[in-house]
Amino acid sequence: MVEYRSFRLLASLPRALGAGLRPHVGHAAASMIQEVQRTVPAYGQPLKGVFGKVLVKSVEYAVQHCVDSMGEPDLSHEHWADFYRGRGRIEFTEGRNLDALQDSATVGARVAWRAMHPGVVAAGVDPAVISVAAEAIFAYVDELCATAIEGYQQAQAEAEGAVPVRRRRLLELIVQGPEGAATSIAGLAGGAGWPLPETAAMVALERGPDAADFPADLLGDGVLADLDGPEPHLLTRDPDADLAPLEAKLDGWRAAVSPTVPLADAPAALRTARRALLLSGPDVPGPIIWCRDHLATLWLLAEDFLAAELARQSLDPFASLSEKQRDRLSETLLAWLETRGGAPEIAQRLGVHPQTVRNRLRQLEELFGDRLKDADDRLGMQLALRAQRLMRAHRPDGERER
Repeated sequence: MVEYRSFRLLASLPRALGAGLRPHVGHAAASMIQEVQRTVPAYGQPLKGVFGKVLVKSVEYAVQHCVDSMGEPDLSHEHWADFYRGRGRIEFTEGRNLDALQDSATVGARVAWRAMHPGVVAAGVDPAVISVAAEAIFAYVDELCATAIEGYQQAQAEAEGAVPVRRRRLLELIVQGPEGAATSIAGLAGGAGWPLPETAAMVALERGPDAADFPADLLGDGVLADLDGPEPHLLTRDPDADLAPLEAKLDGWRAAVSPTVPLADAPAALRTARRALLLSGPDVPGPIIWCRDHLATLWLLAEDFLAAELARQSLDPFASLSEKQRDRLSETLLAWLETRGGAPEIAQRLGVHPQTVRNRLRQLEELFGDRLKDADDRLGMQLALRAQRLMRAHRPDGERER
């Protein structure tokens, strides 16, 4: 059984002192909580949810048990020890470090004595007893802190084997982005030994039919990875540095790298990276697609519904035409919108005779009329036509649509 110096000192005090201090317990606990929140940044968040309940209960129990131990040599302290070992485990799980725990204990001891001292004096206690009471309170807080640290270190040792699981759960929570998950993310990051970055990039992965296993051994410690799910992906703080060793080793894998964004935007970044895996052609050479090089294309491909609605509104004169007519006039209209050139220039671009272009331009004037003179209408037409062209180029059969 552990021997606590603080409880021997508290038991040596007059029982009447404990009785006299009980009315001050609530005030002392409230003062301690207020000062800890003010001076220890790790505890500065609002007293809500589990965090608030744990902090308030921990402080109130500490003060109450200290007072109850005065003049009580037979009082059991087993529950007290179990409680504060558990409190230390919570500190580790929530991602706070030992410095925050020790700082809060030091602040608490000072405030507790300041709050209790008037009651001690008012009770007419002998100065020698006051000296023992002060020594007992400070020893009590030191041993409470040591007990909590014991629980913290036990949880830390147990978690070493669970780090991969924690990192996987951490990545899952980040990419899901549920509301109010910031505290859970911070706690998991602390338990996984993974300092939370302000910004990160998401990497969507696609395995080819004959691809070897992903070269996970080349990933640095700062990279979080989910390689077993149906849509494998990575999170990296520094994509240029982290992906450089992979480029020549992907062996049938493709990777699409999102822009670097605030961590809270990771879900949208992953959606963008997955969309980039749809890109193909000479403008996306190599196994790694960098979204930063294709932002306009990805924006136009971002939402099929909006592209279809824009086409319906901007290109509605084409609705009565055959598919072959629409294709011919669409390429001519887009060439004209992009170049605003004459028939010879457009003909050279399309590989047709200038007279063919003139005939098509007359048809377009009949179909669209004054809308061809309106800047907003022209922009809508151009965006709709470019989106259609991109979708044909990158999703020819629609099989890879996500």
